[in-house]
Amino acid sequence: MTGAEIRIGPAGWSYDDWQGRVYPQGAPSKFDQLAYLKDFFDTIEVNSTFYRPPRPNVAESWVRRVEDNPNFIFTAKLWKHFTHAPRTLDREAVEQVRESMNPLHDSGRLGAVLCQFPWSFKGSRSSARYLKDLFETFGEYPLALEVRHASWDTPEVYEWLREQGVAFCNIDQPVIGRSLDKTEEVTASIGYFRLHGQNRESWFSEEAGVDERYNYLYDPEELQPWAEAIERLAPQLSRAFIIFNNHYQGQAPANALEMMARLSGAGVEIPSSLLNAFPRLAEVSKT
Repeated sequence: MTGAEIRIGPAGWSYDDWQGRVYPQGAPSKFDQLAYLKDFFDTIEVNSTFYRPPRPNVAESWVRRVEDNPNFIFTAKLWKHFTHAPRTLDREAVEQVRESMNPLHDSGRLGAVLCQFPWSFKGSRSSARYLKDLFETFGEYPLALEVRHASWDTPEVYEWLREQGVAFCNIDQPVIGRSLDKTEEVTASIGYFRLHGQNRESWFSEEAGVDERYNYLYDPEELQPWAEAIERLAPQLSRAFIIFNNHYQGQAPANALEMMARLSGAGVEIPSSLLNAFPRLAEVSKT
């Protein structure tokens, strides 16, 4: 496969239900989860930045904790202050984000900032105006846009994003009504793919919690079409990020490792605890 530098990893690393499944059973309280994962993945999407920008020293610690993997690059979600109601570009909030992102950016460890909008954010002139202002505000970072409503799935939107130099995030999600279906779009030099799982029943349930919504393990056969799509698009990209968000009980890292093996055509290193939790990973293990 020629073209893009392909980077594959999970969304986030701090989950209680990963203990004993992704991380070693009985790991001490000060066990460094990020430092552990950087030996198996060369990218992780930071999801905590969606809820609140961290203090700069926290982001600086992330850089230090992956420093012995020179190939490691983060992606990070933009603060929901800018993507969910009321969506305001106030100066104080903008500076908070810059202070939290700059340690990653200045160290060369920031591959993309993901602007993730909810299904309710639909394609319209007012939405496009807001996005243009958002892109200009954070234009110093490589940006990717994730939307979930099908009204954004038009040639005009993709051409506009190319003009803005912003990557369109191709997603896998349960589809009903006007939800965005699978796309294969390249609108910037980087590509971004997020696989949320296909837990259709819980995805649309108001009673389902976050964990249950992302409780889904892809079969290898389900990953195959995405692997083929990435291979088709790779020649158009300099770098691609494939992020698995089906995090419940370690399913995201398990599927990420399977995708790594599929796209590389070689076995991969697998944490022993993850191999115990998902015995089928033996088929893609290096050892």
